[in-house]
Amino acid sequence: MQSTKVNILAIGAHPDDVELSCSGTILAHIAQGYTAAIVDLTHGELGTRGDATTRLAEAKSAAAILGVAHRINLGFKDGFFQNDEWHQRELIKAIRHFQPDIVLANAVYDRHPDHGRAAQLIRDAAFLAGLPKVQTQWEGEEQVAHRPKALYHYIQSLDAKADFAVDISAYMDKKMESIYAYASQFFDPNSTEKNTFISSPEFLEFVKARASNFGVPIGVRYAEGFTANKLIGVNNLFSLI
Repeated sequence: MQSTKVNILAIGAHPDDVELSCSGTILAHIAQGYTAAIVDLTHGELGTRGDATTRLAEAKSAAAILGVAHRINLGFKDGFFQNDEWHQRELIKAIRHFQPDIVLANAVYDRHPDHGRAAQLIRDAAFLAGLPKVQTQWEGEEQVAHRPKALYHYIQSLDAKADFAVDISAYMDKKMESIYAYASQFFDPNSTEKNTFISSPEFLEFVKARASNFGVPIGVRYAEGFTANKLIGVNNLFSLI
């Protein structure tokens, strides 16, 4: 199969990681004409609520709401995937297939251990994807080396100092709609499943408050924060306003 070029590739350890943390940024860039895809590393099958089949369907619905070009799931084991050669190669295949300019990845450190482990896995795979001697195939066809121009980590449950923030004020409602697509995971007054950290109404309030906290310092209502692995360079000071 030929590669499918996108501008932004958002990668998350679990379905809903992307929606919670960087979906507003994806929406804002799609509105500007950029293309985006999502790669979920696991089905989130160890989650207290829902199951793998349900979460796969929810992820599909969320993708439609966001308007991303593609969404795939690599089927890694929730809670037990590793940053080793096999997992790196599988993710390298996806990165080379989508050939993104920018990769958005899990938080470097977070409440869920999968998030930090995914962050390092994604960083390593993104680098290795640029080495021609690392040979991979996608559905039987040889792939070419491709290294993204930039990799940024979105901020999740734990506080982190953002290196920059993206204005998502015009897309906050649509971001929340994509989150609500995960009906098995978030607040539902009619649910009989066990309550979890993310299933309370207070958690959804936290999501909005986090976006407000990133927005106020940059003079907007809502924003999403990111951390960078290297110094960010610009060729125009006005792009920093």
